[in-house]
Amino acid sequence: MSTQIFVNVAVKDLDKSKAFFRQLGYDFNADFTNDDGACMVISDTIYVMLLREPFFQTFTDKTICDARTHVEVLTALSVDSRAKVDEIIEKAVAAGGTTPRAPQDYGFMYSRSFDDLDGHTWEFVHMSGEPPKE
Repeated sequence: MSTQIFVNVAVKDLDKSKAFFRQLGYDFNADFTNDDGACMVISDTIYVMLLREPFFQTFTDKTICDARTHVEVLTALSVDSRAKVDEIIEKAVAAGGTTPRAPQDYGFMYSRSFDDLDGHTWEFVHMSGEPPKE
């Protein structure tokens, strides 16, 4: 069995977060979705658990940070083309997300990012070659 990853993300409004990510083309696994959280399917092995803040808090004794003012993690996902990177970012902005920085083009890698409704940063990258050797 392949290793799976479940990224847990605290959200203020679960319904709005689900609607936002649906506009980007993501679906949810109904078996792992309820009033406290939703399992967003990225791929066969990558899932994001959107968890209402009070429920998220039951998994940690630490304070949940406000991702609009503090960085907790930068989640980067690869896609098949530069055009797909641009498409996802454009959909995110149309759905209410914001772009925290300009596109990054390193020749071998192109990336753009958006902040979701709760301020979590999502980066999408396309790798078109090998990084330069030093």
